[in-house]
Amino acid sequence: MQKPLFRTSHTCLLFCLLFACQPKDRYGDQSILRINLPDLNSVDPAFARSIDNVNACKQLFDGLVELDDELNLKPSIARSWEIKDSARTYRFILRDDVYYHPNKKVFGEDSSRTVKASDFVYSFNRLIEKEILSPGKWVMNKVKRREDGSLDITAINDTVLEIRLSEAFPAFMGILSMQYCSVVPPEALETEGFDFLDHPLGTGAFKFKYWKKSGKLVLLKHSDYFQKDASAEQLPYLDAISISFIRDQEVVFLNFLKGELDFISGLKGSYKDELLDQSGALRAEYKDKLEFVKLPYLNTEYLGFQLDSDSIQAATAIQSKDLRKAISYAIDKEKMLKYLRNDIGTPAYAGFIPIGLTAFDKEAKYGYSYDLDSSEFYFNRFNQKHQWNAEEEPIILGTTSEYMDICEFIQHQLNERGIKVKIEVNPPATNNELIAFGKLPTFRKSWVADYPDAENYLSLFLSRNFSPSGPNYTHFSSSTYDSLFSVALQLDDEAKRNVYYRRLDSMIMAEVAVLPLFYDQQVHFISPNISNFRVNPMNHLMLKYAKKLP
Repeated sequence: MQKPLFRTSHTCLLFCLLFACQPKDRYGDQSILRINLPDLNSVDPAFARSIDNVNACKQLFDGLVELDDELNLKPSIARSWEIKDSARTYRFILRDDVYYHPNKKVFGEDSSRTVKASDFVYSFNRLIEKEILSPGKWVMNKVKRREDGSLDITAINDTVLEIRLSEAFPAFMGILSMQYCSVVPPEALETEGFDFLDHPLGTGAFKFKYWKKSGKLVLLKHSDYFQKDASAEQLPYLDAISISFIRDQEVVFLNFLKGELDFISGLKGSYKDELLDQSGALRAEYKDKLEFVKLPYLNTEYLGFQLDSDSIQAATAIQSKDLRKAISYAIDKEKMLKYLRNDIGTPAYAGFIPIGLTAFDKEAKYGYSYDLDSSEFYFNRFNQKHQWNAEEEPIILGTTSEYMDICEFIQHQLNERGIKVKIEVNPPATNNELIAFGKLPTFRKSWVADYPDAENYLSLFLSRNFSPSGPNYTHFSSSTYDSLFSVALQLDDEAKRNVYYRRLDSMIMAEVAVLPLFYDQQVHFISPNISNFRVNPMNHLMLKYAKKLP
């Protein structure tokens, strides 16, 4: 077990920082929220791929619809919508009171204008432009194309937008909630001398002030924002957001304790044992000084197994289902979470679909729990069929340095059962390439939801999605699976669709294409003067609702 970094000589220093070194939270009569997004590299929604880019863009831009903190779909710029033509045509009625952030250089003397349906036609087609190279191009894959290659999206008038799909796709509304699908004004991209990439212009609750890329990004309250709270009070409550880009997590933690940041997120080795005990509870000395928030996170952490017998690098041993089952029953997931993650996360005893999605089945019996008798049974059966020299041909487990602790835990538990494992540590880019090209027989990986529908998880196992061109890294292949998946997508009724989703999930588990380790949780440590902090299971910060007290 790793020793806590701060629990000895640093504790007194940190405690003093927490109690004595907090600057004022308001500047004059202005409330400024200070956050840290170390991996932020773009505030163009066409490049909203990383969670930091998403969370910055979320404050600046809006789309047709949005997700609330429970992943319910809510109107945003679209006031209402209807789905017709066998779920192939989507018609949206837009609000007529949504204004872009003011900018005279872009909009002239009027400084701003309202959003029009044609702006969405422009914004969505921009995603598929070859010159843009947007990583979000795929979100328009289900939209029908015209003869000239453009999207079959029509502005009926200024407030009516119609989108035609090439086939029914029940997850499409979820896709439209993604930050990629934000609206941008064409003028901001077409005005000579105006650089949209350095001066984003949207409709969001906050507007761009300045961006010193080596220092901070500052956003100010958009006084003409169209959304109000349940009491008809204008959103946002905050006057500004200051975003820093500090990569050193120890520095981030110290800045938080000094009051220079208003919250920190994630379970980092540099401070997790200082703030949390082994059971995942906030330590007593911090309970009156911090708010600790633990929420579901749509992320499944798993081991993947290369099933393709044609893969040159695939180990013949791991292609035995008996060995994969022996491995799956031999890992104590509860112990792993307790000692390595302070009990943050939920052991994955169901399937690949995580907690937080409606298709998750908490009563599922098709997953793998810690069962040494079952592990021994399948390992013995494997040894009866195969001549495997474990010492000379150990299972290769690929990972990055960030996840070495988890992989060493797995290695130790499997070695105790006679299943020899050799860990191969690679740089992240190299590791991803090795996985994509089938050169790692076993690998640790995770899948974070792009949108809140189980289709996003189950599509990883379609035969047509074989890596490296697709995300089917295990090369799981089943014509029955592919057919049932297609049937599920024809069902408008979510409950009926979930029945199919769970059956598909059970097929993945039966073949042991992957071994889910745990369903992740997000953790946030928040200063006591911050209230109404909202974040959904996609880990999207909803800062337009946040309040900061004097």
